[in-house]
Amino acid sequence: MASKVELKKVIEKMNLKNLTPNVEVSDIKITIPDINRPALQLAGYFEHFDSSRVQLIGYVEYTFLEKMDEEHRKEIYAQFLSYQIPCVVFSRSLQPEPMFLEMAEKENVPVYSTDKKTSEFTAEIIRWLNVELAPCISIHGVLVEVYGVGVLIMGESGIGKSEAALELIKRGHRLVSDDVVEIRKVSDETLVGTAPDITRHFIELRGIGIVDVKTLFGVQSVRETQNIDLVITLEDWDKEKKYDRLGLEEEYTEFLGNKVVCHQLPIRPGRNLAIIVETAAINHRQKKMGYNAAQELYKRVQQNLTRK
Repeated sequence: MASKVELKKVIEKMNLKNLTPNVEVSDIKITIPDINRPALQLAGYFEHFDSSRVQLIGYVEYTFLEKMDEEHRKEIYAQFLSYQIPCVVFSRSLQPEPMFLEMAEKENVPVYSTDKKTSEFTAEIIRWLNVELAPCISIHGVLVEVYGVGVLIMGESGIGKSEAALELIKRGHRLVSDDVVEIRKVSDETLVGTAPDITRHFIELRGIGIVDVKTLFGVQSVRETQNIDLVITLEDWDKEKKYDRLGLEEEYTEFLGNKVVCHQLPIRPGRNLAIIVETAAINHRQKKMGYNAAQELYKRVQQNLTRK
């Protein structure tokens, strides 16, 4: 389970300007995917103050502070900065007064500024932190984006997952991760898949070795993250097993408590996996748009029987 993000990573991702260069931030971690606008705290009310969040000071808080007399402002600063705050960010390129920066450095509280508007920065950092701090698991599989649908291909080692992904890439689709997929539960409806940093953009092909997809096929062939919409499980053909041939009822698999539509795909020599995966992705989109081919066929059969 991911539960911490280094402040350095937040600074880099959000492109923040450091106003307190003497404050050491290497040990500071963000643990809550939300921010706090400390309007009540700057007014002197510190009950229920969530100091573990990123503190964001916008134009309203800034102008409110400007109207205070200097002595009162100093008292508020001292009380506010006495808490273990991970960092303070000023939006709209607002510049805090020297007294605030001096007191922040004394309390080892880093202060930053961003040129983004307050609401824009709030939405961006919350969205990003929700992904970074979401519950996370790693599974064995290949994640590709096919016609905008995130398809997770699973199955035993050597069954052909990477080869299918490579064929899909050659057909214009995009690779997210090969071999290991990190799945994060962003919400009760959404799972996001990413690749581990060490294996990002690489595919392993037995008999050939490691292939760098981004270098061989260009940046348009890879993607950093992708929602997982469909799972396809590859398995060896078993003539004794009955496979679904109509698709009237959806089957599901579960990750982190979220259900995802799942298809069992039997493998036999000569089957073109790439075309089957493409068709499954398009069919999934069509069902999301309200059309189910299996149900349409069933209706036609019922109508035909009724007429007879």
